Amino acid sequence: MLTKRIIPCLDVDRGRVVKGVKFFDHVDAGDPVAQARRYQEQGADELVFYDISASHEGRRIMADLVREVVEQIFMPLTVGGGIRTLDDATRLIQAGAEKVSLNSAAVQRPQLIAEVAGKFGPCATVLGLDANRVMIDGREHWRVFINGGRVDTGIEVMKWVEQAQSLGAGEIVLNVMNADGTTSGYDLQMTAAVSSAVNVPVVASGGAGSPQHMLDVLREGKADAALAASIFHFGHYTVGQVKDFLADHGVAVRRD
Repeated sequence: MLTKRIIPCLDVDRGRVVKGVKFFDHVDAGDPVAQARRYQEQGADELVFYDISASHEGRRIMADLVREVVEQIFMPLTVGGGIRTLDDATRLIQAGAEKVSLNSAAVQRPQLIAEVAGKFGPCATVLGLDANRVMIDGREHWRVFINGGRVDTGIEVMKWVEQAQSLGAGEIVLNVMNADGTTSGYDLQMTAAVSSAVNVPVVASGGAGSPQHMLDVLREGKADAALAASIFHFGHYTVGQVKDFLADHGVAVRRD
């Protein structure tokens, strides 16, 4: 039986872990190296590291910080933010990342997904998708946003995930902006729709506030993994506590 993964996320801005609500109003959440070490000790399955201002500010992600984090952990690390070219992705893989997450640049030039998958394989090629529910002429649309959630591309979420998979994306991290940082639960409807539309693992992101929320998204949302930040960074729950809860409810998880 395949186990479900629990993945802490480090949103990093100028060398510090931060956490906001719906991508804005960020507060400091600590040192990324110390946080990574803590999640290693708690038994996290993977770690996601996003440089959240790199795309918006037009700069490259901090490879040196990635190296520092990798030196402290033994679990897989996915890195994203500011990856615009195959060379950028290569630099991060060489710095120790197991996977790279492509977001804004991939939307602007989808062939980037195929280039990274061609060199490193689909398993190392992650689509980072910032989705938002928007109302247009009285009708709800699920739209793809870029540049740290600042720009509505006009692209529909379902169309984009199918295209990204066809180009070689081997995993999708679906972060629903409307739920992000609210701790009120994941967007189960959108997560389930995306999970049903593709044949690659889907990581649910945005809205985790309790172990029950993670159970809900793994079951009803059909996600393969649950990513969270706030509940872990601020000590509401440990990764181990979440895994114990899931295991008690019949979900297969890796327990050391």
